[in-house]
Amino acid sequence: QVQLVESGGGLVQAGGSLRLSCAASGRTLSWLVMGWFRQAPGKEREFVAGINRSGGSKTYADSVKGRFTISRDNAKNTVYLQMNSLKPEDTAVYYCAAGLRTTVGPYDYWGQGTQVTVSS
Repeated sequence: QVQLVESGGGLVQAGGSLRLSCAASGRTLSWLVMGWFRQAPGKEREFVAGINRSGGSKTYADSVKGRFTISRDNAKNTVYLQMNSLKPEDTAVYYCAAGLRTTVGPYDYWGQGTQVTVSS
């Protein structure tokens, strides 16, 4: 079993930055493909970014390319999502996810989520 705990969410003005963290336990992080998803009010959960086991391959949703960066520190069992140039439409609950296949899924384990609110 894998447990994932997100942190780093909050309220930020448009154009600002936040860094989300996801701490994993229960299994060595290097075994896992990791991803970030988000769900805005009234919308379905959507893929944001994914990273392979070594960190050498990353995938991003078109809506965040050039603004968000996913990274991982396997020694710390932690995955990050650096979010720059934030927009009000980035407001959502952000979820960390872990899987055993590819950076675009499927994902088998999920965190509880952290709220990100971007004010205009």
